[in-house]
Amino acid sequence: MLEDLNLEEILFIDIETVSLVNEFSQLNTEWQKLWEKKMKFQVNEEENAEALYERAGIYSEFGKIICISAGYISQKKGEYFFRVKSFYNENEKELINDFFNALHKFTYTGKKRLCAHNGQEFDYPYIARRALVNRLKLPKILDIAGQKPWETKEFLLDTLQLWKFGDYKHYTSLSLLCALFDIPTPKDDIDGSQVGKVYWEDKDIDRIIRYCEKDTLAVANLLLRYKGEEIIPEENMKVV
Repeated sequence: MLEDLNLEEILFIDIETVSLVNEFSQLNTEWQKLWEKKMKFQVNEEENAEALYERAGIYSEFGKIICISAGYISQKKGEYFFRVKSFYNENEKELINDFFNALHKFTYTGKKRLCAHNGQEFDYPYIARRALVNRLKLPKILDIAGQKPWETKEFLLDTLQLWKFGDYKHYTSLSLLCALFDIPTPKDDIDGSQVGKVYWEDKDIDRIIRYCEKDTLAVANLLLRYKGEEIIPEENMKVV
């Protein structure tokens, strides 16, 4: 499969998400109860549901998308380059709609596949679910409700699933794989667990965007390593 992949047909994506509101106390009574019910099997003597609210951003029912970065590989004189564009907006509906419009253009110009790390279990369903919440029509490539992972793997690539080689119990983070394959990673600045603080407290969306863009390049470079090829240096990445 990897040998036959045309890299120029792939759009690499990464998303950053946060909780819908900054603090548990800002939820109304109904949503506090819904969160407590969601967390009932995760609470313990040291942590109650409120203390776990910092995790809300990973759940599409309690979180929202604040940035989507999408990049693609091009080749010139035997050298790879990476072009990346980010979509960000305080209005999540407009953000997702802008991404969908761009996705349509990318698909029209030959980008037939998406690729993300842990995309099958996070990025792809999260985008689709938040799109439905915002009353947006799903593009064909993400309209996969009810389909099995093996039915979508040809056009929704996942560098985590490729690394598993069929071992469905095995999770490996992008940062670990980048270290393993000697790929530069943006985790030396922030990681996913810090995005909420940077967004809500520091109000530094630009820092999050840079992190998301570099993560997208890291996913592309990981796929290149899987194919036994040299990675794309950061200086060959251009924001468009």
